[in-house]
Amino acid sequence: MNTPNKLTVLRIILAPVFLVVLTINFPFHYFVAALIFIIASLTDMFDGKIARKRNLITDLGKFLDPIADKMLTQAAFLAMMF
Repeated sequence: MNTPNKLTVLRIILAPVFLVVLTINFPFHYFVAALIFIIASLTDMFDGKIARKRNLITDLGKFLDPIADKMLTQAAFLAMMF
């Protein structure tokens, strides 16, 4: 598994972590959730740049990247419903 795919998998993992951090009430939980969302969003930017620059575009990456994007955005939309 190459670096862009690892970043995509990390984004898939961070999406539910973002939701959990938002729902658990502790000091600065909104700030921590925002940091997690920002980190996950940055992985989206970096995995694309790395994959194109190093020509590491794979079929797995083409499949997982949109799923990871949808998971992260849906987690944010679900958080707005709370």
